[in-house]
Amino acid sequence: QVQLVESGGGLVQPGGSLRLSCAASGIIFTPNEMGWYRQAPGKERELVAAITRFGSTNYADSVKGRFTISMDNAKTVYLQMNSLKPEDTAVYYCNVVVAGKGYWGQGTQVTVSS
Repeated sequence: QVQLVESGGGLVQPGGSLRLSCAASGIIFTPNEMGWYRQAPGKERELVAAITRFGSTNYADSVKGRFTISMDNAKTVYLQMNSLKPEDTAVYYCNVVVAGKGYWGQGTQVTVSS
């Protein structure tokens, strides 16, 4: 059974930084892609950043230059978030695609406020 455990969320002031981690277990095959999505109150879930097994990355325009996604051992994905803004406030979800099937973590709250 695939499980994704996220950590690293919290409350931070504008301009601050946070690092999210997502550890995957129960995966037999190398994930095709790992990524982070977010959902703010009253809004749809949106892609923040994703990375493929080959290291290619994709970012939402709103986070380019501020967020960095990385992966190690193909089972842990990180999201380094710098220069955080109040509009980055959301629940952040880890997503892993393995053998054509997507799996979601439980979500971690990120709140950017003074």
